[in-house]
Amino acid sequence: MSFTYTISELSLYIRTLFEGDDRLADVWVQGEVSNMKRAASGHWYFTLKDSSAQIKCVMWRSSAERQSFIPQDGAAIEARGYISIYEAQGAYQLYASEVRQVGAGDLYQQFERLKLQLQAEGLFDPGRKRPIPAFPRQIGIVTSPEAAAYQDVQNVLRRRFPLTEVILSPTLVQGADAPAQIVRALRRINDRTQVDVILLIRGGGSIEDLWCFNDEQVARAVAESRIPVITGVGHETDFTIVDFVSDLRAPTPSAAAELATPDRDELRRNLRDLDDTLHTLIDDKRFDLQTRLAAAQRTLGHVSPRSRIDSQRQRLDDWNARLSSAQLSQLTLWRERLTSRAAALASADPRAILKRGYAIVSRSDDGTRLDQAAGTSPGTGLTIQFFDGELKARVEDKDSHERYKRTLF
Repeated sequence: MSFTYTISELSLYIRTLFEGDDRLADVWVQGEVSNMKRAASGHWYFTLKDSSAQIKCVMWRSSAERQSFIPQDGAAIEARGYISIYEAQGAYQLYASEVRQVGAGDLYQQFERLKLQLQAEGLFDPGRKRPIPAFPRQIGIVTSPEAAAYQDVQNVLRRRFPLTEVILSPTLVQGADAPAQIVRALRRINDRTQVDVILLIRGGGSIEDLWCFNDEQVARAVAESRIPVITGVGHETDFTIVDFVSDLRAPTPSAAAELATPDRDELRRNLRDLDDTLHTLIDDKRFDLQTRLAAAQRTLGHVSPRSRIDSQRQRLDDWNARLSSAQLSQLTLWRERLTSRAAALASADPRAILKRGYAIVSRSDDGTRLDQAAGTSPGTGLTIQFFDGELKARVEDKDSHERYKRTLF
């Protein structure tokens, strides 16, 4: 005979079954702790697991305050309590009242053994870690395309640095097949692309969900990558082996995207600051150079020969003026002397004397001038020079001039 239940009615019925079983009313459960969380209320929430199963556990604050230690992820413990159902999630869980330590769990031991081995090989050495490029042109992402972390990372990259190109190398990031796929995805992006940095990312989860990132082959593939690798696996408190091997560990996938890229808004602010600083430096330098130039010009003015040259120029002008004046005076003097001598010469010119009625008498035969009557004899030819011509004459004897028809003298 079948019955129809509401979800609440079915949950209440199952809860009655759990609480009615005496074996489940007080039970010790042994397992490895994972996802240990302490709420603000003081309650503990954790998971106990073994190699094939797990159970959620709750311990109220009143019980938690009485415990001698706080369970940590990876620790093997025994928890005492009762089994019941949490109707809101439809899950059964252990309501613990007491815990005691057993030793380190198997998964934790595996984690520590691999960590020590790879550390001894030098895969964790800071010296082998490569710098992350400041301005990546291409970013490779190794994750599941369906993962929420992939969308978160893309949103961060678009907001911070939209110039970069994203290349996805898809892979599973959980389960038994994940390690081999992650290794292939890393090698694929190394062999087929020229990305500047790789983001190996996955969102939060239990230690089992993140266990593929504790795989030795995955860790070695990260170490062998020719391209720098940033890991962003889980939450801030989650540490995996690949975090120690990678070039840079980010607490979350979104933080990995932030570490891989510059902030566009911050770059703009820095650029504005640099521009302001540059203008200030230029103005200061220009003012300094102008001040130095003015000082140099003043100094040059003191030592410059310009003033002496100007003085010599003026003195030269004075000398030229004095020379011109002296030359003019000398020329005037010479002109006056020349005029005077020309006048004297003119007055001494025989032609001028001749104009006044005088004549020059010379012997016709030899041109000798005669300045007295003596020295001539009758018959001597004479040339008489007047101002407008000359006459020819001959000396006659006064006593014998009567034979002429007229008197000569």
